Amino acid sequence: MKLPIFIADAFTARAFRGNPAAVCLLEDKLDEDVHQKIAKEMNLSETAFIRKLHPTDNFTQSSCFRLRWFTPASEVPLCGHATLASAAVLFYKTKNMNSTLTFVTLSGELKARRAEDGIILDLPLYPTQPKEFHEVKNLIKSAIGDTLVQDVCYSPDTQNLLVRLSDSYDRSFLETLKVNTANLTQVENTGKVKGLILTLKGEPAGQTQAFDFYSRYFAPWVGVAEDPVTGSAHTVLSSYWSQQLGKKNMHGLSQITFRPSPLRMSTAFRKRDCGQQRLHCSGLRAGLRPHRLERCLPRSLGVWDPDVEVARRLTSFLDESDSSPQC
Repeated sequence: MKLPIFIADAFTARAFRGNPAAVCLLEDKLDEDVHQKIAKEMNLSETAFIRKLHPTDNFTQSSCFRLRWFTPASEVPLCGHATLASAAVLFYKTKNMNSTLTFVTLSGELKARRAEDGIILDLPLYPTQPKEFHEVKNLIKSAIGDTLVQDVCYSPDTQNLLVRLSDSYDRSFLETLKVNTANLTQVENTGKVKGLILTLKGEPAGQTQAFDFYSRYFAPWVGVAEDPVTGSAHTVLSSYWSQQLGKKNMHGLSQITFRPSPLRMSTAFRKRDCGQQRLHCSGLRAGLRPHRLERCLPRSLGVWDPDVEVARRLTSFLDESDSSPQC
């Protein structure tokens, strides 16, 4: 059985930025262990698996699909950048004709909508709870040493710990901060924390573009030391900073140390979601690029363009004898 796998740089319109994710299109179910084997083989922060819900569905005309995400180590309940990558593959590679796609996931239904400036993602918005510093002191000290901390919150829905650094620091401090993730899984082994968000209040426009907040994300508990531009982290960051700043429309800069990417986001309240608040990330783009260079890229080096074929096509053959992917 041949499996088409694409790789997209999500949350960016420029080469070598954003967050790369693999996207695998499934006509039929895979054995559970094969998902993990493929994700480990791809060795990216996330590999997304899109599967048709019904035998008569197809990737060009259907509007609703099953979506799952795997890190090289485990399945995760939510991944924003791999959701964006999945929508980009369906919209721009398989030429899906619908304006809105619905993904059935472990985090409920997620939607991706075409827009003039890219793709709009509709994600859950998860609240945070204040956390006493002494309860997570060892984890924080292990990660960032004596760096001054202004606030600590926890998201029980995502199991992310949000650590806001002191407002006395600026963007360059967060950019250059050395974060030790080597032994975090030993320091925190209760299973309550699956990700560490470091965030900092933004700065007004000057020599650099204005942002409402900056962030970096670390998830060694699921096999990802530092993850560039994490959509799931922004389901927590947006909730926190919306309350702190009293704003519903924000502009954040994520993973500013490498592959930096700005995100525009807004919070919304929708009755049809049983009163749950939602996060809308707009102006999102994903550049599809070749895994094995089968043809020359345009001189833009893979800058997002739905009309230019820069898709990465990696065909995996599943050996029926051992169900292991061979790339």
